[in-house]
Amino acid sequence: MELVVETKNLCKYYDGVKAVENLNLRIRRGEIYGFLGPNGAGKTTTILMLLGLTEPTSGEVRVCGHNSTREPLEVKRLTGYLPENVGFYEDLTARENLQYIARLNGIPDRESAKKIDEVLERVGLLEVADWRVGKFSRGMKQRLGIADVLIKDPLFAILDEPTTGIDPEGASQILKLIVEMSRERNMTVLLASHLLYQVQRICDRVGIISQGKLVAEGTIDELGSKITGQSGSIVEVEVSELTPDLLQAVKRIKGVREVESSGNTLRLVCDGDLRAEISQAIAEKGGTILGLRGRIPTLEEIYLRYFREG
Repeated sequence: MELVVETKNLCKYYDGVKAVENLNLRIRRGEIYGFLGPNGAGKTTTILMLLGLTEPTSGEVRVCGHNSTREPLEVKRLTGYLPENVGFYEDLTARENLQYIARLNGIPDRESAKKIDEVLERVGLLEVADWRVGKFSRGMKQRLGIADVLIKDPLFAILDEPTTGIDPEGASQILKLIVEMSRERNMTVLLASHLLYQVQRICDRVGIISQGKLVAEGTIDELGSKITGQSGSIVEVEVSELTPDLLQAVKRIKGVREVESSGNTLRLVCDGDLRAEISQAIAEKGGTILGLRGRIPTLEEIYLRYFREG
């Protein structure tokens, strides 16, 4: 598939400190890509290099076929960016803010008027188009930020923490908007977020960056398989009483790689589906199963595992 973002051995040093090191990203057209990592991991520096706002120390970055270092204006023309702390002129209305942005992007007023109404309707703000932005809630400003991204019909959108500080209903609406703008417009989205459950909900693939290096990349299922073993799974079982003999019996089951206990609940990382073997071992030790379920790891578990092992 067509690559919208491609970096090759991308590096950025600040006073000899490695902010990004040998980063190789390949993000396809129409993909929603979750970009994860703790504060200071290199996410913001990477975003700045993608946008052509800072030059790499070495390596290459291309966005929509253009070199971000040599052709930053072309990259900016094709890319929409929603920063974590989105800023608008609060004494202007939503419509006036978007008109100003359209002018900055070279869109004539006669063309932008209809487009502004379309994007405001798309993000659910058409009824308040003539309100001053200073009256907007945090969630309304974030939706206006997405309208800002859409006004230029970008091929690529970078969204940095788009739901921070927003109530669950508002966050759900924004996530829905992100999916719709990607699917309907075949737009590529890079979503940087600390809210892992939201990333798991909408992203096609994720990349985890730590100390400037990409330590993991893939779909949730692919990353889950890597931490549990090929075709692995997680089994959670609650018993009436967790005795030392029962615990040891479960640990001795072939294919059980890891056992954690909390109260009377066991969490097992297995090479495959071993629920039958686990049930038998518990019954043989006189235990009673109160609940048993198998599942794939959550993105939060995957994320924490990579950092614990790193």
